[in-house]
Amino acid sequence: MEAITLVTTSRKGSALTIVAKPNHSSNWRNNLYVLLALCVPSLGAAIGFTLLGAWPILPFAGLELLALGSALYYVNWKLQYRHVITLSEDKVRIDKGHYYPRQSWQFARDTTGLDITPERRPHDSPKLSLHGTEETVPLGEFLSPDDARELIALLRQEIRVDTHSAPGKRDF
Repeated sequence: MEAITLVTTSRKGSALTIVAKPNHSSNWRNNLYVLLALCVPSLGAAIGFTLLGAWPILPFAGLELLALGSALYYVNWKLQYRHVITLSEDKVRIDKGHYYPRQSWQFARDTTGLDITPERRPHDSPKLSLHGTEETVPLGEFLSPDDARELIALLRQEIRVDTHSAPGKRDF
C-alpha cells in the first residue's frame, strides 16, 4: 500500500510552498458509493414494508439515510482543511481554510521564527507555530507525530528556530 503524503512541497522560482492537510481514509466519491450501497437495501426494505401497510417505516428510513449522508459530507468537508505556508525571499504567508483561504497571515521573513514544543507523551505530536513580531500562528495541529516532524524538518531548513521548549515548560 502506498503511503499518503500529508505534507507536500512545491517550489516556483525562489518561493517554496508547503501544504499540510489532515489524514482522511476516503474521498467524497467513495463515501457516496458507501451511502448508495446502504440506501438500496434500506430503502428496498422500507418500500416493501410500506407496500405491506407499514408506511411509517419509509420516512424513518429516509431520515436515517439523510442523517448518515449529512454526517459523511460534514466529515469530508472538515478533512478538506489545509495549512498553506508560502516562503518567498522576503515574506512568509500562512493561509488556513477549507477549499480556499479563510484566514491569512503575512510576516517579514527576517523577523519570522519557528517555535517547537516537543510532545508530552510518546503518541502526541510536537506543537509548532510561526511567529512574527506581534502575532503567533499555530501550525499542523491535525498532523500525526511523523507528519509534524516532517513539517518541522522542512521549516527548519527555511526559518530560524527561536524556541525549542522542553515538554511541560510552555502551554499553548
